[in-house]
Order: sequence, then structure tokens, then C-alpha cells
Amino acid sequence: MNEFWKVIRDHYADFRGRARRREYWMFTLVSTLISIVLTGLEMAFGLEVGEGAARVGVLSGLYGLAVLVPGLAVSVRRLHDTGRSGWWLLALLVPLAGAVVLLYFQLLDSQPGANRWGPNPKGQEANAALA
Repeated sequence: MNEFWKVIRDHYADFRGRARRREYWMFTLVSTLISIVLTGLEMAFGLEVGEGAARVGVLSGLYGLAVLVPGLAVSVRRLHDTGRSGWWLLALLVPLAGAVVLLYFQLLDSQPGANRWGPNPKGQEANAALA
């Protein structure tokens, strides 16, 4: 949960730097759980607008807009951590294959040492723990 708040509070629209796997996946997990809870509340209390397949939940829609920018930012920083440009997010425009490629990149370990987006965040924490 700390990683979720770290992304929201400290890195809301920060597309620079690197994000560890834990930061990315914890943000994704907590955000997904919040969306599920909000969708359940909308269904229970009838807080949806629209008809048929075009029904949209008010709470989950507002939440989705609120976490859109930090979600994109943490995804870009995660790609930076693996040594790739944030432009790789455009791979999502390729149906199925793009999502599979991005999932693979998001699962990779950090690129060792510093890269053009900054020092390895694992190294920073390890050095801080030793001091």
C-alpha cells in the first residue's frame, strides 16, 4: 500500500527516472482492487449511467480518471528501469501482441547499474540501508 501512496503523492505526473517492479505491481494491484470495490458499490447502489453495453460507473469512472496520469507515469518509469523508452507504451495499440510484450517488459528485473534514466533504484535503497 505504501508504494501506491508513493506513486500518488510523490510521483503523480513524474515520467522521469525509474520505478522498481515492486512499486509498479503494488500500484497496479491496489488500483485494481479499488476499482473492483468501486464497481461493486456502483452495482449495489445503481450508480451507473447509460444504457446497455454503454453503462459507465460514476465512481469507477472518476477513479479511473484520477489514476490515469500516475498509472501512465509509473508504467513509463518501469520501462525506464528495464532500459526501454516510455514510447514502448504505444505497443498497446497492437491488439494482444502489444499487451503481451509490455507484460514481459514489466516482469523483467531492473537493468543493473545506472542507465540514461538514472541510477538503479535497488542500488539506492541498498546503499541507504548500509549507511
